Amino acid sequence: QVQLVESGGGLVQPGGSLRLSCAASGRVFRINAMGWYRQAPGKQRELVAGFTSGGTTNYADSVKGRFTISRDNAKNTVYLQMNSLKPEDTAIYYCNANIASSPWGNRYLEHWGQGTLVNVSS
Repeated sequence: QVQLVESGGGLVQPGGSLRLSCAASGRVFRINAMGWYRQAPGKQRELVAGFTSGGTTNYADSVKGRFTISRDNAKNTVYLQMNSLKPEDTAIYYCNANIASSPWGNRYLEHWGQGTLVNVSS
C-alpha cells in the first residue's frame, strides 16, 4: 500500500506565497518521477511542475519564474514553493508519483494524492 499525503494549501492573497508538501509512505522502494498537477473548476488537470525519471524538472509556462519544485529523497517528499501567486493559480493541487513497491524488477505504478486546495483571493 502506497499513500501520497499533501499539505500546505490554503487561502492566500494575490502576490503571496505558499509551500506545498507531498510525502510518499508505505511500500515505497523507488520513485522515478514525482510532481504536481492542478485542476481548476471547469478545466482539465494540468502539469504544474515535476521531476522526470531522468531527474530533470518541467514547469508549466504559466508558473515559470514563480514556482519552484524541490525534493528530499531521504524523506520521499516533494515540495512546491509558490511565489507571486495569482487568482488564476486557484485550483486543487494534486501530487503524482511513479512508485515501485517491490525491491525486485522494474514495475512502477502511478499514484495520486487526495489533493489540496489553493485559493488565491483578496
